[in-house]
Amino acid sequence: MCGIVGYIGTQVASDILIAGLEKLEYRGYDSAGLATIWEGNIHSVRAKGKLYNLREKLAQVEMPSSIGIGHTRWATHGKPEERNAHPHQDNQGRVAVVQNGIVENYRELREELKAKGYEFKSDTDTEVIPHLIADILIAKSSEKITFLDAVIKAVNRLDGAFAIAVLCADSPNELIVARQQAPLSIGLGQGEFFCASDTPALVPYTQAVLSLENGEIARLTHLGVEVYTFTGERLHKVPRILNWSPSLVEKHVFKHFMLKEIHEQPGVVRDCLQAYLNQDCELEAEQISKKLAQKSADQKQTSPINLSIPSSWYQDLEQIEILACGTSWHASLVGKYLLEQLAGIPTIVQYASEARYAPTPLRPHTLTIGVTQSGETADTLASLAMEQQRRINAPPQYAAKLLGITNRPESSLAQLVPHIIDTRAGIEIGVAATKTFVAQLIAFYLLALDMAWHRQTLPKSRLLEIIKDLRQLPTQMEQLLQD
Repeated sequence: MCGIVGYIGTQVASDILIAGLEKLEYRGYDSAGLATIWEGNIHSVRAKGKLYNLREKLAQVEMPSSIGIGHTRWATHGKPEERNAHPHQDNQGRVAVVQNGIVENYRELREELKAKGYEFKSDTDTEVIPHLIADILIAKSSEKITFLDAVIKAVNRLDGAFAIAVLCADSPNELIVARQQAPLSIGLGQGEFFCASDTPALVPYTQAVLSLENGEIARLTHLGVEVYTFTGERLHKVPRILNWSPSLVEKHVFKHFMLKEIHEQPGVVRDCLQAYLNQDCELEAEQISKKLAQKSADQKQTSPINLSIPSSWYQDLEQIEILACGTSWHASLVGKYLLEQLAGIPTIVQYASEARYAPTPLRPHTLTIGVTQSGETADTLASLAMEQQRRINAPPQYAAKLLGITNRPESSLAQLVPHIIDTRAGIEIGVAATKTFVAQLIAFYLLALDMAWHRQTLPKSRLLEIIKDLRQLPTQMEQLLQD
């Protein structure tokens, strides 16, 4: 997946952009580039290969601008060559665009623009975007159309999943960003504003973050941030404050991020257990059992696990369906075992990418769980949305019960489903899942035990013994890592 960064403020933009791209290197890439506006013109530098190649090129030019966009590319349309690297510009060099995602109708747009005389210098789908924006600006010049309006008109012509950042030399104090099915967040600083396709690029500069949702576009200026829908309707959004410190995106004493995150696993498991296990679980299982026995038979007993999921969801369940991709799919296979063995509920696990096109027959009293570390996995979100849609007009027993398991409570998944289990693993930078995979397993364990408590599929003494054993895991993991 490509990486996007953008900046407008008082500092030298190229320095901020390069530092942001370095935070996104974990995504993998084959080329990189950036563009800034200076003295009424767009200045772009691109390089094939690693970021140090781009750094070497930047050292040979002067780019003092305080506004710019940057990109790391993972080739989809077109070979990993410098001419296919982002940013891409229109023929006059007045508009520059970086994109994460795919424009599915780029061939039709490309042919339309070529017929108007636009020349394409790359093989990418992205290059249609700056030409399209430039064409709109030229066609509507007599109407004095704004840069923002032109981008809004352009994105409404794009099909696919994309996030973009756009500069225009004729609007040197504006940075426009838009999102459709691909993550993009805005960072709010002191007199400066940032954008990035993933939070690690923002954390070193600000903890106030505004996440764009699908179909939203934002205008960043030196004065602030304005957010609109793709129809041009002004929105009022409230930023969230991250509880992540900049040290979380540093390797510290470790050789690489994967090794760092392997060693973070005990702390992640401990945090997750402490977040969801009630205070009584600090006691020995035998003490808890004795405490429960002292309660009157008719008194409602509180589950030792607090997931904030309505207990009524558990009572009449006949089936659980889990939708996931990649590593989350593998974690879900373990989750299926736990849900069936502890809670006694038949469970199926589906690749979300396949469920989109071959959904299972509707069955009553079904809980559908979407599992995605980032909360932004497109296939998983699409499958959940489809499941929600096809149950809207169904009889009551077929009503949608949607649950998410994610590491990002601010993500699109959390906007889609009414309840989530936050795995609380913190920023994951290593591509190979370590702590996030383990955190998903703990989430499934806690969900299965909570269901078992309410459905009474396990003796309480056995359930509490399992909880006691779970609490030993962090210490055991620490010992294993030390050895």
